[in-house]
Amino acid sequence: MHGLRGLAERTPPRRERYIDLLRALAILIVVLGHWMVIVVTGGARGLDGFSALEVLPWGRPITWLGQVMPVFFMVGGFANAASLISHTRGGGDVADWLLDRSARLVRPTTVLLVTLAAAALIARLAGVDPAQVGRAVWLASIPLWFLLVYLVVVFLTPLMHRLHRRAGLVVPLVLVGLLAAGDVARLAFDAPTLQLGNYLFAWLAVHQIGFAWQDGTLPARPRVAVPLLVGGAAVAVLLTVAGPYPISMVDVPGTSFRNLSPPTLALLALATAQLGLVLLLRDTAERRLQRLGPWMAVIAMNSVILTVLLWHMSAFVLVAAVVYASGLFPLPQPPGDTAAWLLWKLPWLVVLFTVLGALVAVFGRFEKRGMRRGAVTSRNWWTPRALGRPGLRATATTVGYAASVLGLLGVAVAGPADHGPLGLPTAALAIFLAGAALLRAARMASGHRAD
Repeated sequence: MHGLRGLAERTPPRRERYIDLLRALAILIVVLGHWMVIVVTGGARGLDGFSALEVLPWGRPITWLGQVMPVFFMVGGFANAASLISHTRGGGDVADWLLDRSARLVRPTTVLLVTLAAAALIARLAGVDPAQVGRAVWLASIPLWFLLVYLVVVFLTPLMHRLHRRAGLVVPLVLVGLLAAGDVARLAFDAPTLQLGNYLFAWLAVHQIGFAWQDGTLPARPRVAVPLLVGGAAVAVLLTVAGPYPISMVDVPGTSFRNLSPPTLALLALATAQLGLVLLLRDTAERRLQRLGPWMAVIAMNSVILTVLLWHMSAFVLVAAVVYASGLFPLPQPPGDTAAWLLWKLPWLVVLFTVLGALVAVFGRFEKRGMRRGAVTSRNWWTPRALGRPGLRATATTVGYAASVLGLLGVAVAGPADHGPLGLPTAALAIFLAGAALLRAARMASGHRAD
């Protein structure tokens, strides 16, 4: 607590504390959303489950409040722009900035994947049904979808920030146009493959808005915020209620057209409304965050924010397995008494937060190490000396990011099936670990600590 208080008291006056608050709130809402929407069932095949949105249509409009990933990418754009500007003004190069960012993202992810693989192997050796192991690992790895896209966006940040300085808001407008073309291809010509680019176009566009917020192109003023809030909400309603887009802003299994996978214009309209709302609330929140107590809470949450995101579905799997095996209390199921189901969710959430807290206590230290500013140190004996050259280090950084993304993609698309003794696609896991090792070696060669 004393160290946390010291960090809070040493916060630079110019720091945008509201950004840290939004990041923490967005991840907490994601965690609660996942925990609330997944319904666990049991039967002859063991543990299974489905989305409550499949049987509770009234919950689909509520997803407009729970879909906060646009906020996270806006905040990411703001933070990445501020960090990149500070780094380059201090004489650092882009490759070292990317390596610093990779340590914060890839290290905790590596710990998660290695732990899941080890747990899957132990479960298999203990005689657990391989299909059950595969389903559990798949469920625990759901957060990797977000990290996969975010890694790509971070890698493209130096290029996209350069484009922002030259063209400003024209860049996100072009990206929205490309996304709209993908939607037209899907809706008018039934060509879903042409919509796949929306995974990148949408989140890059939202990330660019963070750049505009950071440099004042989009100031936090009511004259800017109110039109964004009202206009974005109105367009989202028109596209979903009167238009062809679904109401739900998260995926509902069994539906052929979704707003999140891949992102659509309707989701970007909601993102516009969310941007207006967060800009409108900015001044009030900043004033309150000047108080020591609230700011300490925000710092504490942000110090383990990625750990919370990565491990919250692992906590869900652990609790579901223990509850199912022990019969401590019934698995909450929505039909046909919805009120009873919601009441059963309360003790369920208490247990989930308790288990997640334990996981964060164990694994949060890996994220905190990755967040430390690099200090000059000697290279490890295994670090290739050639990586000390800027050109080769930049190449290694690019290859490391590419391998990490490719490996995560292989894990993310694998689905709930038996993928072998490690519970994960072996090739995808190996590719990710190779990319992570290369990034760590490049960072060590640059004269910074990898942990």
